[in-house]
Amino acid sequence: MPSRQQHPAPSPAGGRKGARRPRAAGPPAPTEQSAQSAQAAQSAQAASEDPAVPAVPEEAPPPPPAAPKPTPKAAPDVAPTAVGRIPVLDVRPVVQHGRRPAKAVTGESFQVTATVFGEGHDAVAANVVLCDPAGRPGPWTPMRELAPGTDRWGAEVTPTATGRWTYHVEAWADPVTTWRRHARIKIPAGIDTELVLTEGALLYGRAAAGVPKGPERDTVLAAEEALRDTRRPAASRLSAALTPEVDAVLARRPLRDLVTASAPLPLQVERERALYSAWYEFFPRSEGTPDQPHGTLRTAERRLPAIAAMGFDVVYLPPIHPIGTTHRKGPDNTLTAGPDDVGVPWAIGSPEGGHDTVHPRLGTLDDFDHFTARARELGLEVALDLALQCSPDHPWIHKHPQWFHHRPDGTIAHAENPPKKYQDIHPLAFDTDMDGLVTETLRILRHWMHHGVRIFRVDNPHTKPVVFWERVIADINTTDPDVIFLAEAFTRPAMMHTLAQTGFQQSYTYFTWRTTKQELTDYLTELSGEAAAYMRPNLFPSTPDILHAYLQHGGRPAFEVRAVLAATLSPSWGIYSGYELCENTPLTEGGEEYLHSEKYQLRPRDWATAEREGRTITPLITRLNDIRRRSPALHQLRDLHFHHADKDEVIAYSKRSGSNTVLVVANLDPHHTQEATVSLDMPQLGLEWHESVPVRDELTGETYHWGRANYVRLEPGQRPAHILTVLRPSTPQIGGSPTT
Repeated sequence: MPSRQQHPAPSPAGGRKGARRPRAAGPPAPTEQSAQSAQAAQSAQAASEDPAVPAVPEEAPPPPPAAPKPTPKAAPDVAPTAVGRIPVLDVRPVVQHGRRPAKAVTGESFQVTATVFGEGHDAVAANVVLCDPAGRPGPWTPMRELAPGTDRWGAEVTPTATGRWTYHVEAWADPVTTWRRHARIKIPAGIDTELVLTEGALLYGRAAAGVPKGPERDTVLAAEEALRDTRRPAASRLSAALTPEVDAVLARRPLRDLVTASAPLPLQVERERALYSAWYEFFPRSEGTPDQPHGTLRTAERRLPAIAAMGFDVVYLPPIHPIGTTHRKGPDNTLTAGPDDVGVPWAIGSPEGGHDTVHPRLGTLDDFDHFTARARELGLEVALDLALQCSPDHPWIHKHPQWFHHRPDGTIAHAENPPKKYQDIHPLAFDTDMDGLVTETLRILRHWMHHGVRIFRVDNPHTKPVVFWERVIADINTTDPDVIFLAEAFTRPAMMHTLAQTGFQQSYTYFTWRTTKQELTDYLTELSGEAAAYMRPNLFPSTPDILHAYLQHGGRPAFEVRAVLAATLSPSWGIYSGYELCENTPLTEGGEEYLHSEKYQLRPRDWATAEREGRTITPLITRLNDIRRRSPALHQLRDLHFHHADKDEVIAYSKRSGSNTVLVVANLDPHHTQEATVSLDMPQLGLEWHESVPVRDELTGETYHWGRANYVRLEPGQRPAHILTVLRPSTPQIGGSPTT
């Protein structure tokens, strides 16, 4: 519950007071290990003999074993070197120097990079090897030098199943490429002609030995034979060894010398929803009837079809447990509650039960089962709040007094954020009985898992020890790897990042407070960069605790553009009920609390009348989720690129996945129409600098022709943004009829 902590105020530099920006993970310690070619050959041979290993595709077969080398004399007893024979350094992604796994989801492509070089001018090459949870190496993926002369190599890899994988980089001397470079210079110049051709023939013979019998080996042997054929002119012999057919075979089956492997790094692969999801948060107790204002789980089911119709796939419920009466808070966080005041759902526990109980006014466990079953019918998963704190009436107070902080006067300490006091909540003392609290938390989680919950939004995880979450999440995910935990931690960057590294599959972020182009560009560049290897952002424009001034003063246009940004910048986003009605009245000027906050009282909404009178942005939200669902580029985080716009009020960015490229241009000014020129980085769109291509606006169906520089005019309330699909032959249409 974010109100139980202070939100750092935005700083002029786009950061938060008292909160430094998260730093990228540093380079790993030099743990790379050497492995000669025989070791690599053994792995390749094991894979070829194991019928369970997937067939190797034509474009990336496993490398052949290098020719055996003479056995070296025994080396003196010395310490192992920090680098291998061919240095393989700074392999990324890496999390906590390899102590924690990097993260991906099934079907998600990500880049593995490493620094690879050799001595002198001889050619080197590298490839990535993914090993599945059973330890079986898959097809190797060739790496390329990312920028000439940098020695930084990279390749995209894609895990195909959930579980704990590993990946490593193999580097090797490439004698064939080295020979080709020399031969192209020496043969035309007549330098050591016969010797050079003989050297080439020997290399091609070695290469052919690593190619399976068949047409591919015959192609390489024919090149070897041509190099040895002294009846032919030297230029003809060389040309026969450099044909496209030979190039293709040697690209798939290179001759690798001095193979050196990095240490394996762990990779945790999870289900797609850990990365891509759309959340809708609502309070069942506010979904009552005229005769029964306090809603129940049964009456709240009526809201589910509308949530599903908007395209959301996760419905998140704040705590549904009994609420304490001691020190219960009244409307607008007043200290005195009346007999009919409902209290704060996060003040958990009463004589009726604690964290494993449904509030009697909401219904029973059977009602909860009925609710989750109805959600599943509509394609929704239910996410439940896990708030490890207690009201003074919680059964733990008497059963487990050691779990609480006791003051010198014998009282149990309340939650505090001086000068604020939260008399209705007691925090837990984790160090007095860590094992007992771990055991009880696991019991609670498995209780709700038994009732169909596979997603938990964890309240204020940063106020509990990191090691506690490490133990809890590891225990759950070992037996149930599909369970997802979202960290609701608006706190210092180091803690937020460490919680993500420890196991949380998703994280709340500072997005709510990032409103300018520079703030958004810097922050999302950070989140989609190296941090994306472990931290998956879930962007909420507002929450029950946070109503940012941008929404308070920007009205409906502000709600519209923030929805566009949240839905397209991150593969996971969410809204809190009432966002579609643009509710934006604060409790106090300059504060972030809502007037008549739903945390403290019922907030019934007349959805039907609002829809009938057009007072909602439901059509836009529905369209955004439809665009997301149909655009693979919006399912991923790592490939986000910002483009130049000559107005600070206009932001432009793109995402690309395979043949799908999405370009977003948005007006950040909710009060004024903005005109700007957008200058596109065409290669980031998969295009040449000179190209002009049709683009379809998925919000309106209109089609334009865009090139390197493009004029835009965006009017608040009419056209908050362009969401453009770059059209190529066979580009699928995302609903609507495009208009030229």
